[in-house]
Amino acid sequence: MKNDELDNIDKMIITMLQENARMSLKEIAQKVYLSSPAVSARIENLVQNGYIEGFHARINPIKLGYHIKAFINLEVSPIDKKDFYPYINSCKNVVECNCVTGDYSMLLEVLFPSTDELDQFIGELQKYGRTKTLIVFSTCVEYRGLQM
Repeated sequence: MKNDELDNIDKMIITMLQENARMSLKEIAQKVYLSSPAVSARIENLVQNGYIEGFHARINPIKLGYHIKAFINLEVSPIDKKDFYPYINSCKNVVECNCVTGDYSMLLEVLFPSTDELDQFIGELQKYGRTKTLIVFSTCVEYRGLQM
């Protein structure tokens, strides 16, 4: 199955599951005019072929005490990446880490309860290279999944 092999029903199923991964097979089936077993087979096929990588709950970080969201640009030299990757994978406050082009080699998205804890983390990061931090005031577009 390639991207051009996804039909409109598969795209509708993906869209619905992105909006609500707990949507019942029966409800999806009614919306795409298929039986529940047919929808189940399509979802299994989408999972097996890597179009769907998992089913997740979206958590409200503020309710859990993580009031500070920031993006950190970090310049990591290629030789330091072998040490950096295991370190950053172990950091629970790092929501996402991307290797990017430009003046910095890494872009991190982090969540912290306070600016003091963010500041301490940035200090730890600086052993890998220089940083530039952007603290988020508000978000006008939340994560919304891939638009099909």
